[in-house]
Amino acid sequence: MEDKKLTFIMYPWYAMGHLTSFLHLSNKLADRGHTIFFIHPTNTLSKLEKFNLYPQLINFISITVPHVEGLPIGAETTSDIPIFKQNLLWQALDLTQQKIESLIQELKPHFILYDFAYWVPLVARKYGVKSIHYCSITPSSVGYLMRGEKLIPEDEMIEPPLGFPLNSSIKLHKYEARLIAALHSIGKESSGSGSGSGSVSFTRRLLLAFQDGDVIAFKTTKEIEGPYCEFVENKFKKPVVLAGPIFPEKIDSSNLEEKWSKWLENFQEKTVIFCAFGSECKLKKEQFQELVLGLELTGLPFFAALKPPFEAETIEDALPEGFKERIEGKGIVHSGWAEQQLILSYPSVGCFVTHCGGNSLSEAMITECELVLVPNFGDQFINARLFGGDLRVGVEVERDEENGLFTRESVCKAIKMVMNGDNEKGREIRANRAKWREFLLSKGLEDSYIDAFVEKLQTLL
Repeated sequence: MEDKKLTFIMYPWYAMGHLTSFLHLSNKLADRGHTIFFIHPTNTLSKLEKFNLYPQLINFISITVPHVEGLPIGAETTSDIPIFKQNLLWQALDLTQQKIESLIQELKPHFILYDFAYWVPLVARKYGVKSIHYCSITPSSVGYLMRGEKLIPEDEMIEPPLGFPLNSSIKLHKYEARLIAALHSIGKESSGSGSGSGSVSFTRRLLLAFQDGDVIAFKTTKEIEGPYCEFVENKFKKPVVLAGPIFPEKIDSSNLEEKWSKWLENFQEKTVIFCAFGSECKLKKEQFQELVLGLELTGLPFFAALKPPFEAETIEDALPEGFKERIEGKGIVHSGWAEQQLILSYPSVGCFVTHCGGNSLSEAMITECELVLVPNFGDQFINARLFGGDLRVGVEVERDEENGLFTRESVCKAIKMVMNGDNEKGREIRANRAKWREFLLSKGLEDSYIDAFVEKLQTLL
């Protein structure tokens, strides 16, 4: 049974974080000789190809994202659209159901892994194919945020659900609960049950995705999130299987784009702050300016990779008056794509100011960068409490409880706390970072999880 080679179809949600997360798992499975058919929006291929370490086993299948009225022409991923139009991209995803069914018939896989395409289990079951909901967010986020279809009042969302692990540090602030409630209401007014119609609300979509598959799988370890995994297993009455930490393959930092490596090599070891908020996050202009002014206030060199804020066309338009001249030679604010994994592993980089996306935190945990946490939306709030509270490996930037706004002073304070060796909290966090880094990089850990993951799937056949 252990030697049986498996065939997988991967069908992730149209967001780069989800696509790359599925591809990293595909590499681990292909390393063991299993065959992968990886379905992706057509124009994402150039970004994904370089991460395919086993082109003889991982086969990319491009899919044209169907056009839906209101969706910008050519839009394929969440980074192409504002968050309030994501429901249109869900509709486009649902319109691919027939194509996916044809591929299942043709390829005859043992398993299909999905996340937002909630209808996959129903289709797969017709052909005797097992479906795995490979969830790109953490078990703690699923356990805390998934509370059924009924809209939860903000004051209830602040506290964890009944039965949530007792020793958890996770709870929401008022402004976060308000944002979560708004997210859950997206598409609510048009909710229905017809698959392929695009009429299923965000909350129902996620609930069906968890309830209808054969297995729920996460990219984590029991040492980090064991109690949350048990909570999710009990909640959905489905087996939960862990794939382990699934780190991207180590890339030599000397492969970093030359103009950035030349700039970074000007500074002493572990003195540069790297700030990145992912491919989707856009701040309001006032908060964007407070963030970059907070970086400047530290007096340390910094590299910020950020999207222009809502009220500006370009980064230059958004920068505070005189800022560009003041930071010349010691600070960069860049709006293009930045090779995050390579920058985090560069010797002069010592601090990572992050929006707390799951993939960003995973990449950071195996580097020696200190963590400053600035969550912006959804599961990022839960990730910030998990890493800043439960694991105590980073510091959250202080914000106003009512409106969620931070100041340049609070940004600077958090950075100095983790980078300055003189305060007790900073010392504790650095010690915890070192402990968890050593654990995650311990010999055989990742392999043992992937092997157990495959063995568990074999038993389902």
